[in-house]
Amino acid sequence: MLLKLIRNALGGLIWLGDRITRPSPIKRSADAQLAADKATANMALYQFPLCPFCIKTKRAMHRLGLNIEKRNAMSDLAHRERLEKEGGQIKVPCLLIEEDGEARWMYESNDIIAYLEKRFA
Repeated sequence: MLLKLIRNALGGLIWLGDRITRPSPIKRSADAQLAADKATANMALYQFPLCPFCIKTKRAMHRLGLNIEKRNAMSDLAHRERLEKEGGQIKVPCLLIEEDGEARWMYESNDIIAYLEKRFA
């Protein structure tokens, strides 16, 4: 109980720090942004709102100007169940990438950020 309280308090501080210091997104032409939006339409980030690694990942998404759907796997049971059933575990952050009729579940914030930077930076 105490550990959960401490974790939530620290997560809240990290979230607040992110909101205060969040960098501006990169600037793209309208056509380039449209292409990025189209490429991310088949992606979703499964996350917990106060998870420090999720905040780190969402911060990178914001910096890259990516409009990736965020799915709260903590409070939405349908998202949580799909993450466990199809992704294999309840672990966040997790980026779902659906391409060519196949789903790829990418865990680990550093791996997700590296993938997004390589593809969209």
